[in-house]
Amino acid sequence: MRVAQEVERFDMFCYQCEQTAKGEACTRMGVCGKDPDVAALQDLLVYALEGLSQVAQEATKSGGVDPEVNHFTVEALFATLTNVNFDPARLREFIGRCVSLRDSIVKKLEAQGKRLELSGPAKLEVPSSLPDLVKQGRELALFQEEEEDPDIRSLKHATLFGIKGVAAYADHARILGQEDEKVYEFIHETLAQLPRRDLDMDYWLKRVLACGEVNLRAMELLDRANTSAYGDPVPTKVPLGSKKGKAILVSGHDLKDLEEILKQSEGKGIFVYTHGEMLPAHGYPGLKKYSHFYGHYGTAWQNQQREFEAFPGAIVMTTNCLQKPRESYKANIFTSGVVGWPGVTHIKDRNFEPVISRALELPGFKEDTDKGHVMVGFARAALMAVADKVVEAVKKGAIRHFFLVGGCDGAKPGRSYYSEFVEKVPEDCVILTLACGKFRFFDKKLGEIDGIPRLLDVGQCNDAYSAIQIALALSKAFGVGVNELPLSLILSWYEQKAVAILFTLLHLGIKNIRLGPSLPAFLSPKVVEVLAKNFAIRPISTPDEDLRAILG
Repeated sequence: MRVAQEVERFDMFCYQCEQTAKGEACTRMGVCGKDPDVAALQDLLVYALEGLSQVAQEATKSGGVDPEVNHFTVEALFATLTNVNFDPARLREFIGRCVSLRDSIVKKLEAQGKRLELSGPAKLEVPSSLPDLVKQGRELALFQEEEEDPDIRSLKHATLFGIKGVAAYADHARILGQEDEKVYEFIHETLAQLPRRDLDMDYWLKRVLACGEVNLRAMELLDRANTSAYGDPVPTKVPLGSKKGKAILVSGHDLKDLEEILKQSEGKGIFVYTHGEMLPAHGYPGLKKYSHFYGHYGTAWQNQQREFEAFPGAIVMTTNCLQKPRESYKANIFTSGVVGWPGVTHIKDRNFEPVISRALELPGFKEDTDKGHVMVGFARAALMAVADKVVEAVKKGAIRHFFLVGGCDGAKPGRSYYSEFVEKVPEDCVILTLACGKFRFFDKKLGEIDGIPRLLDVGQCNDAYSAIQIALALSKAFGVGVNELPLSLILSWYEQKAVAILFTLLHLGIKNIRLGPSLPAFLSPKVVEVLAKNFAIRPISTPDEDLRAILG
């Protein structure tokens, strides 16, 4: 990890994702496409949020925090995730609103006779011009912490990246009406403590595990939000081809956006397709009821420039995973929610009329095509319905082992490990998968064991709660702890939601996780050593070596 004294000579410093340059940090330009100005604005926004959270904690002592503050905090944090918001103008709005909300809380507290001693981010004053904001962001960069112990800094940054993931899940759940004050309180408490220098390594390690616990609650809320709104996913065959006619492609994770697009485009002669992590949406009864919700187009997020260029309709990015749009399709792509790119039309208030109009202008698909299909919908309700059958298959030896091979995909060559691993898994083993990492092997035909598909798609990364519940249910059925199950976790990570999920697994005491393609650059050697000692977490090696070690 770079030492803090070196940071000043860099144009930027970002190491929150797996694809960071040279496995260390992006210092000139983000691998994701983030430029130094955007990096500075995101750092400034996080700093401003620390100040907002400090005064929000004071408000909590005096009766509570306005829901607007809670909602804004998770939205703003979400905007700083990898591949979400690259628009300086939008980030400027976030920063301005953050300071405005903070000042509003201060005024209310002072009106109640509370005297606040503000310091650091709580008294941040921001300039009005964008260039000055960028300059201020560089001066206040989160990583210019020269005197701080590197291991403490490592855990602080790990916690920050973890709560970014928590914020994303909390925001998704909130949109569908599911919230918990304790999630917001934890986020505010953590942000407020980040500037402190009097907390030791043990404290921050406990905070990492506490982040995992709160993330479990956030994912539970999101699971309840999705299933309450759209029903439990059911096994569903999803076409990979196309239908002749106009087309809209929906990418990302936000099911509410997808629902509104389906509603607003109904009866207009437009077929709606999913892309990337939106694929599992086909399994929800409340969404699959729309007759023009047809199939899936493309693969994982990192292939979007080539795939979007070939798509003959309008495209909507609903959450993270946006890459720089090529000029060839820039007029066809739209953003919604917290997503942003300069010059790309942003949809407000879920009014997707501009998307529909553009889809009707574009040629659409000229003919029907058949490119096969994939199966989705094997979330916990579907699998628990056949739990007895699964348990019996294990007891009689038909199923030897379960592998959860999931997580984020990315462009690094080392990620071919995951497709090779799945190909080499013995035929008496079952593979559970979720998130976009599955696009390395999602269309492989692996057959069945006693009528149970060997490849089971649990859903989005947002559905990690479902996978955890499946593991816990199997643990209960076999009368053993999760770590004693014939179950191995082979995980790939890329961005901050994956970090939050990893912390949840550690909070649950799950051991022997294999993680790749590389370990996070923000974890210092000592922190990695502690995690390896306490949780037996280890990097992936080769498919053959890992399978041999697991299966014996």
